[in-house]
Amino acid sequence: MRYIAAYLLAVLGGNESPTSKDLKKILDSVGIETDDERMNKVISELNGKNIEDVIAQGNGKLASMPAGGAVAVSAGGGSAAPAAAAAPAAGE
Repeated sequence: MRYIAAYLLAVLGGNESPTSKDLKKILDSVGIETDDERMNKVISELNGKNIEDVIAQGNGKLASMPAGGAVAVSAGGGSAAPAAAAAPAAGE
């Protein structure tokens, strides 16, 4: 995540194609050590892509994923009250 955050900061700063040197400068400024292999992987995956489009695609994918808590709540349906009453008895 640190490399993605640094890449986004560089793009927000006006650099449309950040290099590893740019990301390293950002990360070094806050005392974060860099792994060149991971950093270069992020750069190669994002280089030449419109960041707004990448974020929009990611949001679309997240919206289609079910949330764990929402599934459990909807599965309980109308029987949530009896289940809550039975829980203290099981703990005794």
